[in-house]
Amino acid sequence: MLVRHFFNTRFVLQTLNHQARGFVHKVNASRVSKYHSRAKLIDSIGLGLRCGSTDSLLPILNDPNLDSFVVTNALKSAPSPESALSFAESLKVVPHFSHTQHALHAIAKILAKSSRINELRKLIDAINAREFRKVQSVSSMDCMRWYAAAGDLDLVLHVWDYLRKRGKRPCTEAYNIVMDVYAQRGKDLDAVQTFYRMIEEGAIPNSRTYTVIIEHLVSSGKIDVAKEIFDVLPSMRIKHTLKQYSLLMDAFSKMEQFDVVKNLLYEMQIEGALPRRSILASLQKMQDAGYLRETSELIREMLPNDAIKKVEFCTDDSDYEDEEDADDHSGDVNVTGFQLKPWLDPSALASALQDWRPEDVSDLEDAKFVGTSRLVCKMIRHFKSAEVAWQFVCWVAYQPEFTHDVHTVSRMIAKSACCGNFDLVDQLSLKMRKEGMKLPFSTIRLIVDFCGLSKNGDVALKVFSQVKELCGLISEFNSLLLYSSLLRTLTKCGRGSDAMVIVEEMLLSGIHPDIQTFSGLMHHFASKGDFRTVQRLFTMVRQCGVHPDAYMYKILIHAYCKSERAALALTLFEDMRNSNLVPDRATKSLLVRSLWKVGKLREAAIVDESCVEMDNILPLALPGHMFTVSAADLTRVYNMYTSSFTAVALKSVLIE
Repeated sequence: MLVRHFFNTRFVLQTLNHQARGFVHKVNASRVSKYHSRAKLIDSIGLGLRCGSTDSLLPILNDPNLDSFVVTNALKSAPSPESALSFAESLKVVPHFSHTQHALHAIAKILAKSSRINELRKLIDAINAREFRKVQSVSSMDCMRWYAAAGDLDLVLHVWDYLRKRGKRPCTEAYNIVMDVYAQRGKDLDAVQTFYRMIEEGAIPNSRTYTVIIEHLVSSGKIDVAKEIFDVLPSMRIKHTLKQYSLLMDAFSKMEQFDVVKNLLYEMQIEGALPRRSILASLQKMQDAGYLRETSELIREMLPNDAIKKVEFCTDDSDYEDEEDADDHSGDVNVTGFQLKPWLDPSALASALQDWRPEDVSDLEDAKFVGTSRLVCKMIRHFKSAEVAWQFVCWVAYQPEFTHDVHTVSRMIAKSACCGNFDLVDQLSLKMRKEGMKLPFSTIRLIVDFCGLSKNGDVALKVFSQVKELCGLISEFNSLLLYSSLLRTLTKCGRGSDAMVIVEEMLLSGIHPDIQTFSGLMHHFASKGDFRTVQRLFTMVRQCGVHPDAYMYKILIHAYCKSERAALALTLFEDMRNSNLVPDRATKSLLVRSLWKVGKLREAAIVDESCVEMDNILPLALPGHMFTVSAADLTRVYNMYTSSFTAVALKSVLIE
C-alpha cells in the first residue's frame, strides 16, 4: 500500500497554485453543489418509489431541479419496472419537464427488460414520428439491443435482416447481439454460424464477442472449453473482461476446482483488474475450503465501507433524511429495514470537477467524500484531462481513511499516457520504483500502446527498457506481447530502422515474433516502398518456422499493387496458390486490375481464369489483423466453439 507521502510537497504545491488561480473567476454556482442537489433528488425519488405511494412524489415533481438527468438516473435506480413506469407516467403533469433522448432510452430499456414488447414498439414509433421534440430517431442498433433485452428473437432478426439488406457489413456489435440471443434461446448451431459469418465477412471479433461465447459455453456445461478459449485471448490481443473472469470463477467454484479459481485470481492481479462484487460468493466458497491467504484481503475490500452513509427507507411523510444524519436513529423516524447507499455517479461527479475550481473542491470536502480504490479509479477514468485527474489524485491522498494503492496509481499512469502527459508518467513510475511497488503488466503495455498514438517512440523505448524494474520478471509469452506492442508503436512513429533493431534483439533472445506481428511489419515497410526489408522479413518468417497465411499474402499483394509493383504482387500470388491458399475476392480483383494497368494482359487473364473455378468459394474477406489476431487463432477458437455443439467438428475453411 502507498503511504500519503507518495504525493510529495512539490505536487501538492502545484495543485494549490492551480487552485489559487481559479479564484480570479467569478462563478455563480458550484457544479459539485448542483451535482449533490441532483443526487439527493434522485435518492428522494428512489425512496418515494419504494414507499409505493405516489403522494410522496408530488412535492418532488415540482422541484425546479427536476430535469432529464435526474429523471434518467431515477428511472435506472427504480426498485421495479412498474414503479419506474409509474414515475414516468406521473411526469406528464409536470409543465416544465420535457423528455430528452437519455430519459426516453432509459424508459425503453425498462420496457425491454420487463418484456413489454407492445409498449416498447409504441414508444419507438412515437420517437421516430418526432412526437418528442429534439429527440433523434431510434437507431437500428438501439432497436436490436432493446429487442434482445426483451428476448424477442424474431424482432432482433428483423432488424438484422434490414441492416444486411442495406449492402454494408453490420458492425461487430450487431453480430454479438444476434449470437447472444441465439445462445439464450438454445439455438446453439445458429450462434456458432453467426460467429463464423462474422469472421468470413471480415468483421473483427472483440472482447464482448468472446464474452458471449464463454457465457454460452458455461451455460451449456462446456466449462473446460470456455477456459481454453479464455486462455487463447491474450495471443489475439483481446483483453480479458471482468465478466469473463466472473463467469469462469463462478463455474469452477461450483465444481469446487479452487486451484483453477486461484489461478484466475492471479491472472487478474497480473492484468491489474479490480475484482467485481459478483465474484464475492466464489471467494467465500474458496475461503470456506481453506484458501484464506488468497481471499481474505479481496473479501475485505468488497464488503461495504462503514464510512459511507446510508439513505434510510421510511414510512412517514418525510421519506428522505439528510445523509449526514442518516445513521442517527434517535429521532421519530420509523425505519422499516431498507438501507440504500446514496446515489453516486463517478462520471457525473468527475464532470462537475472538470475545472477543479476552489468552490467545487470545497463542496466536495463538505460532503465528506469517502473514496475507495474502485471509486477513485472510476473517477480518474472519467476525467477528460490528466491534469485535473492528477489534482484529484493529490487531493484524495490527504483525505481521511484513504490510501492510494497500486490500482489507483496504475490508473493514473494509464490516464496520463492516454492524454500524452509522459512527464507525469515518468515521475509516477519513478515514485513506484522508489516505493518498491510493481505496476501490472497490462499497464506497461498500455503505456507503450499510447506512445504510438502520441507518436512518442522515445518514451516507449524507455519504458520497455525499464520493464523489469517497473513490473518485475515477466513470462516469455508476455515478453512477446510487449515486443509486439513496441514494434507496432515504432511503426506508427515512422521509426522502421528502430523496429528492425528490436526484431533482431527478439531473435537473439530466443523470442520469435508471431505471424500477426510479422504481417504488421511487412505492411509498414511495403507501404513505405522498402521492399528489400519486406523480403528480409519474409525470409525471417520461414526461418522462424512460421507458415505465411492467406492474410499475410493479402496485405503484401495489396501493398505491392498500390505501389505499382504488379509483377512482385503476381509472384506472391503464385506463391500463395502453391501453398494451397486462396485470396479473397477483393485481392483477386485488385491484382487483375493492377496487371491490366501495366499492360500485363496475359498474366491478368491467367489470374482471373485460375480463380474462376474457385469463384464460389473465394471468401468475402480473409480473417486476421495486423499486430493483433491471426487466422490460425480465429480458426482455433471457431473449431473449439463449433465442436462443443456438434457430434463431429466441422472442418474449418478459414485458413485453407
